[in-house]
This record gives sequence, structure tokens and C-alpha cells, in this order.
Amino acid sequence: MIYVEKLGRNDGDTVVFDQILTYCAGEDIRIGDPLVGGVRVEGKVVKNGKARKIMVFKYNAKKNYRRRQGHRQPYTKIQIDRIVVA
Repeated sequence: MIYVEKLGRNDGDTVVFDQILTYCAGEDIRIGDPLVGGVRVEGKVVKNGKARKIMVFKYNAKKNYRRRQGHRQPYTKIQIDRIVVA
């Protein structure tokens, strides 16, 4: 399972990552320049959600300026099914 920025896909959709930077399986290590060719990762969207709320607080000392704001970052949870190496 991995969490990534919101992809805008529905639950159950298939996701394919074909721009891979590094691949490592035992002694087989491939480092891209900038990308590794012939490798792709396939997965399935498990759910879309929002992370825990963080509070953003800004203030200026001695100026009576205070602002409080909350933020919840959207994410997509993906289950990796397989890594395809050509």
C-alpha cells in the first residue's frame, strides 16, 4: 500500500506507473538516466481520502494580527499488484 497525492481516479480503478526512476530486485539494480526503460508498476486504487487536519497559525507580535486556518491534504491510497519488467 502506498499513499500518493490525489490522482482523481475512482475506487477500484487500475493505475499504471510507467515513469520509474530506480528498480532494484536482488542483484538486478537499474538506475534511470533519468528514467528506467522497460519497467512499470501496476496497482489498484483502494480509496480516496483526506489526511489528518493540521492547523496553520500566523501572527505578528505586538500588532494584534492573528489568523488560524485548518488544512486537510487529499490523497489516494493505492495497492501495488505487480511490477512488470520487460
